[in-house]
Amino acid sequence: MTIKKRTIALIAVIGIAVGWITLGGTAYVMEKTSSTEFCISCHTMTTPYEEYQGSIHFSNAKGIRAECSDCHVPTDPIGFIVTKLKATKDIYHEFVTGKIDTEEKYEAHRLEMAESVWAQLKANDSATCRSCHTFDAMDTYEQSKDAAKMHQYGQENNQTCIDCHKGVAHFPPELEMDSSAFDHLIDLTKSADPKATTVYPVQPTPMGDLGTINPATKLKVTNVEGDKRQIEIDGYQMAGAEQVIYLDKGKRAIIASLTEKGTKAVKQGEESTDDYGNKWRPVTLTADIDTPVLSDLEPLWEYAEQLDTVYCSTCHAKIHANHFTVNAWPSVAKGMGARTDISDLDLEILTKFFQYHAKDAKK
Repeated sequence: MTIKKRTIALIAVIGIAVGWITLGGTAYVMEKTSSTEFCISCHTMTTPYEEYQGSIHFSNAKGIRAECSDCHVPTDPIGFIVTKLKATKDIYHEFVTGKIDTEEKYEAHRLEMAESVWAQLKANDSATCRSCHTFDAMDTYEQSKDAAKMHQYGQENNQTCIDCHKGVAHFPPELEMDSSAFDHLIDLTKSADPKATTVYPVQPTPMGDLGTINPATKLKVTNVEGDKRQIEIDGYQMAGAEQVIYLDKGKRAIIASLTEKGTKAVKQGEESTDDYGNKWRPVTLTADIDTPVLSDLEPLWEYAEQLDTVYCSTCHAKIHANHFTVNAWPSVAKGMGARTDISDLDLEILTKFFQYHAKDAKK
């Protein structure tokens, strides 16, 4: 039995039509479900959409807008399909579980959702970011000095976009340190070796009417009477700023602030001049303290690293302490700390951690 050419042609036309409708229809649906209008049709997307409207990706001087799919849907075929399949869970939670259908629920799950997106971008080397932004296309002369420096650091350390730009379009999760972590630190001071010859305060420590010692300062114990310790502080003073004691010559990590009486009580060594013409002299101050202290500095640094994780790395990858100098860290930490609700004490502890481990710190 022979099949007429007309029949073969008809079958082919029907096959092509079915294929076109099937594939074309699928492509059409995929495209439409990637639109910002479709994304925000779910009322649970109201919160992230409002945050996005306040970002530079929505409105900027160049008039370039990144839509939802530009950031959340990869363009490579496999990544595109995988993302679409994963997105079906959003429909399930929207219409069945109501997982984030209130502002309170959304905030409760913000960290979980953020970490999921961060992990995806980390895994694909921030593919959607790189569809618009590349290191090769950057004009670093048009960037701020700090931005150019951080982009160079990112390239040299094989970082990806999401490492530093976690809060670029949506508010990052607001985390707070559990007070129990600091309470544990205070508990450790109660078990400090009473015979320790070197101790470290974990909070601002008064020296009677001589001044105040900053956290992490190394104190030499010369005598102990009950809860009172006689200590010596060794550091440096700079001419014109005698009311403070610094960690080292030329290193402006303040270890103690002095009253007028405290300034007169220091014993001064031989003066020398640094490379910038500033005059420094080594000093020693003897004082009495009765505030709990640590006999080992490591627990304080462990606490500082927890602070770094909670208040710093929820917005960007951790920046190693040796990335900046002792003198640069205070302004960096203060500027970034102002964007969080970190307490003054915790910021001081974190700053000291960075300074004591800075690239030019005395080891």
